[in-house]
Amino acid sequence: MERQNPYNHGLDKNAANYVPLSPLSFIERTAVVHPQLTSVIYHQRRFTWAQTYQRCKQLASALSQKGIGEGDTVSTMLPNIPAMYEAHFGVPMTGAVLNTLNIRLNPESLAFMLDHSQCKAILVDPEFSGVIQQALALMTGPKPYVIDVDDAHFTQGGRIGDIEYEAFIAQGDPNFDWQLPSDEWNAIALGYTSGTTGNPKGVVTHHRGAYLAALSNALAAQMPAHPTYLWTLPLFHCNGWCFPWVMALLAGTNVCLRRVDVKVILDQIREHRIEYYCGAPIVHTMIADAPDAWREGIDHTVHGLIAGAPPPASVFKRMEEIGFDLTHVYGLTETYGPAVGCTKQPEWASLSIDERVEKNSRQGVRYPLEQDVAVLDPITMEPVPWDGETIGEIMFRGNIVMKGYLKNPAATAEAFAGGWFHSGDLGVVDPDGYIKIRDRAKDVIISGGENIASLEIEEALLLHPAVAAVAVVALKDEKWGEVPAAFVELRPGQHADEKQLHQHCEQHLARYKLPKKYIFGELTRTSTGKVQKFALREQINAN
Repeated sequence: MERQNPYNHGLDKNAANYVPLSPLSFIERTAVVHPQLTSVIYHQRRFTWAQTYQRCKQLASALSQKGIGEGDTVSTMLPNIPAMYEAHFGVPMTGAVLNTLNIRLNPESLAFMLDHSQCKAILVDPEFSGVIQQALALMTGPKPYVIDVDDAHFTQGGRIGDIEYEAFIAQGDPNFDWQLPSDEWNAIALGYTSGTTGNPKGVVTHHRGAYLAALSNALAAQMPAHPTYLWTLPLFHCNGWCFPWVMALLAGTNVCLRRVDVKVILDQIREHRIEYYCGAPIVHTMIADAPDAWREGIDHTVHGLIAGAPPPASVFKRMEEIGFDLTHVYGLTETYGPAVGCTKQPEWASLSIDERVEKNSRQGVRYPLEQDVAVLDPITMEPVPWDGETIGEIMFRGNIVMKGYLKNPAATAEAFAGGWFHSGDLGVVDPDGYIKIRDRAKDVIISGGENIASLEIEEALLLHPAVAAVAVVALKDEKWGEVPAAFVELRPGQHADEKQLHQHCEQHLARYKLPKKYIFGELTRTSTGKVQKFALREQINAN
């Protein structure tokens, strides 16, 4: 006889005991509990949580009046301004999916994304009206409804749309009766990967994952209620690592920043007593490099999350020396941004700064609400030993993993092979269980049959006091197949030549790992601060 579970009999989900998880619930609660607290600051503009919630409902209502609803796509081409923050709530309140476009992309890439997502409406800042106009002309499918978002702090460019944002949301009902999704598995956002070959893949994330990722971020960063947060991280990047929803959860204050300018960043930190910010290593390096006078008057602890390209240990040391507390996090677009963090152990506080920095510079351990993260042999799918030496692929499993790639079942199946999401990043696990990235699978240099991690060479070069940034890529070689080549960006006012760097590397690396070529100059980066290694590989091997 089949066994009966008495705890299931007659105890079903109903409206009283089950509600789909969605980060939209965060803003509704905060608007009720803390209506007068400041939600958003942008120059002289300030909004309360009651006002921001009302504006989000008006946006949702106005979009609904245009026939936009469940399964539709609404795109944005916006910097970190209030309208961009509001879109993270107003768009999904209609049941539609938010697609935040990378503001640095070319018209061809944007046209592909707008067509691929079947975009129904797009919010456009005047700074990007030209590139969007070109993208619209290149589209092969129906054109989206265009909403211009004027900004008094950027007067160049022009309107290309059907209506301006403030006029558009004025048409909306401030009491719009939006509903939580009928299913928490429904898509909330679409973000395109920066593909190096072919068309980018569309990463689909869901309400449940966004809800849990926001909670996980708050826990991992140990954020208190009502934090002040500076938007140095692009809101288009993985939906700002889900921090728009974090801030609604914690009833904090969002300080918007149109573009990264280190002087403005430090002024904002001082003026608004910013407690938290996020960014790629280049942002933190800019702060560390800033003149001491620019940091005068900042007498409180500022917490930063650092991710993107694996940062050198020197960044952590220099930031600690100026009183900034960095936490290393790691993730991908497919994991809603960070899903691994370098959780600090209490005993690390008693270590020397160099020992502490060495531990803090690792990627770390799984986020509180990610089910599992492991370094596995991609062939056997067995965990690698915790010896800090054996390399495997970093893989994820849990609720903070995407639904899959839009209209791309083959890529989705490949990414989820074996019941894990394959990151493509190679790493090791230290004896204490902390993960450290060794390289991207595609960035490993295979020289004479030996695998060389480009990150190991980069870390060695960054120990030289004249080196600000470096990217090591594979240079084709007739004898060895591939050899390391280093693109080097020097610090302002510093000098180093190929001979000096080669002698420096000889002190830190095995002979076969030494770069065979050095190229000096500013590194090409993406809008999120990542060095475009694929472009450097193409450049050096084209000659």
